[in-house]
Amino acid sequence: MPVIAVVDYEMGNLHSVCKGLEKAGATPNVTYSPKELEQADAIVLPGVGAFDPAVQHLRSRGLEQPIKEAIASGKPFLGICLGLQILFESSAEGTQPGLGIIKGKVRRFRSEPDITIPHMGWNQLEVTQPKSILWEHLPSDPWVYFVHSYYVDPIDPLIRAATVTHGTQTVTAAIAHENLMAVQFHPEKSSNIGLQILSNFVAQVREKIPA
Repeated sequence: MPVIAVVDYEMGNLHSVCKGLEKAGATPNVTYSPKELEQADAIVLPGVGAFDPAVQHLRSRGLEQPIKEAIASGKPFLGICLGLQILFESSAEGTQPGLGIIKGKVRRFRSEPDITIPHMGWNQLEVTQPKSILWEHLPSDPWVYFVHSYYVDPIDPLIRAATVTHGTQTVTAAIAHENLMAVQFHPEKSSNIGLQILSNFVAQVREKIPA
């Protein structure tokens, strides 16, 4: 089974992510060791909480450069929730610079009379990259589970793999570009749909492992 490093920087729901990866056929390794990130077959960056503490924890553990190098090397990478947002250059939530791997900013939902912030619960994806491996074996426009007040706004619209609509606001729900994938929702909380998404990621990891 492929070994997937789950980055531990004190900001993730690591237990449920690891359980999901195990069900998807991978061996998760919770770690903050740059060497173990390098040795793993793939990397998952989960995250819940606030933007500034997240990037501060990553930098204090010396993980920024190893993550950038892993993505640049072509290693399969999956960001989840806050693990998507910190890939961007900056966030309206804080003052710290993000990792800047993806050009763009993290913005806050605008208040509207009939919506709640955070955007919380099940919502339907509008898939914009139908050929992305993320969506294989899924129904069109699947339902997944969200918990967020902020969303990513990439400069390059072509990296959007799916959007979601909350009130009148349609925002990026997932990105995918070559080996880099990241989702705003929580696949580990999204029942069978989420498990299939994790299984799709693991399947891509297996393809990359030399025979």
